[in-house]
Amino acid sequence: MQSALQARSKLPDVGTTIFTVIGQLAAEHNALNLSQGAPNFAPDEALVDGVTKAMRAGHNQYAPMAGIGALRAALAAKVETLYGVHYDPSTEVTVIASASEGLYSTISALVHPGDEVIYFEPSFDSYAPIVRLQGATPIPIKLSLTDFRVNWDEVSAAITPKTRMIIVNTPHNPTATIFSDADIERLKALTRNTDIVILSDEVYEHVVFDGAKHHSMACHRELAERSVIVSSFGKSYHVTGWRVGYCLAPAELMDEIRKVHQFMVFSADTPMQYAFVEALSNPQSYLGLSAFYQHKRDLLARELSESRFELLPSEGSFFMLARFRGFSEESDSDFVLRLIRDAKVATIPLSAFYTDGTDSGLIRLSFSKDDETLIEGARRLRSI
Repeated sequence: MQSALQARSKLPDVGTTIFTVIGQLAAEHNALNLSQGAPNFAPDEALVDGVTKAMRAGHNQYAPMAGIGALRAALAAKVETLYGVHYDPSTEVTVIASASEGLYSTISALVHPGDEVIYFEPSFDSYAPIVRLQGATPIPIKLSLTDFRVNWDEVSAAITPKTRMIIVNTPHNPTATIFSDADIERLKALTRNTDIVILSDEVYEHVVFDGAKHHSMACHRELAERSVIVSSFGKSYHVTGWRVGYCLAPAELMDEIRKVHQFMVFSADTPMQYAFVEALSNPQSYLGLSAFYQHKRDLLARELSESRFELLPSEGSFFMLARFRGFSEESDSDFVLRLIRDAKVATIPLSAFYTDGTDSGLIRLSFSKDDETLIEGARRLRSI
């Protein structure tokens, strides 16, 4: 049907996300999917049984807007144990319908028309569009192309009286870097005595490698007092399709976030919340993730060691960057299309994570897959 109306787009330059496009191409060419940060293996049976148990117990209607009390209390206890700071479960912890919803609710609640929001590219693709939808201006700062670190002098120069928020993401998608002690100290210094809110995307908080420390904003009281932290059960429990996450913030900020959250979804899925209460009672359910995914990172790296790709270090997350410019001058988008057609492997071009399409000859590989898929995917990539 053709509409008689002409839609006036708020995002006229935004099309279908790269993840959908690559997913469709992978299906068309029957390609192995090393592109999406979604596991292709089953979650813990006990977690699935917990959802069934909750459904059979009658927990099938709306949960409280902020999340069931037992889950908020369990999250507060977990954060205090891990990071040493107490969040009040009643006013400072909210269960959200995915980390994506938490990002949207936070930016929508705290960013106003005319504000500026600093973030770092390459970046997860939702940050800038959400900012633009608020009538605000996203200010991208590019990470170094050599090691993908933040140039804090550039951040300092970009801060203006209009700067309302800085979005940080550690461990970082797509570059797999993590914040250092020095990064934290510079962030503290640049935001001290300002009204800048830090939105910290920490969905990979439990996927940090080689004994490194995850610098949650919650670890640092000076930052915690101005930070909104968004995290994800989906990433930590291999259930990205369940769309449940959580948000931590001081009560003054959380009150505004909940005002938006209640009108977006009102509450996250109820039976899943009950299952996560049980899961959190076993800390090993998330504390074992670093070793679990480090094995997969190392397996993929080992299988690609004889390939023509140059693999960049992966310090955390589900991802690894691979440079192909040593043997191809194609654009990263053309190279990814050739991989799908010829090698039957789907990856993501790094240019998709830049608003200006910066092409540095890198692709992103996801190792959140079963070992057989990683071994076969690497075999196919070695054939290029």
